[in-house]
Amino acid sequence: MNTSSITYALLIVFLASLTTVLLRAFPFIAFGRHKETPPLIRYLGSVISPAAIAMLTVYCLFSHWHTRTAVGAELIASTVVVALQMWKKNPLLSIVIGTIVYMFLVQGNWC
Repeated sequence: MNTSSITYALLIVFLASLTTVLLRAFPFIAFGRHKETPPLIRYLGSVISPAAIAMLTVYCLFSHWHTRTAVGAELIASTVVVALQMWKKNPLLSIVIGTIVYMFLVQGNWC
């Protein structure tokens, strides 16, 4: 490794670290420590996560639908995840069991 590549790598690490610190400090800078969070921000905090998960689910299930070989496994595993989430309300359990079901179906050539 020459000196310029080491300098370049250190610069990238520094900029990534600075960006992370600024992103984490932004809410405190924008809203202060003792101010109440605006209602719009509270609302966005409650709806963005479920909306992002829904968007990723739709994208993963329906993008390139015609080129997929494990469509049945995806639909079965997704159904298991939704059913477990509605029943137990434990995201970790739902994701782990859904992943196990999907891998079992794909690796065993069941779907």
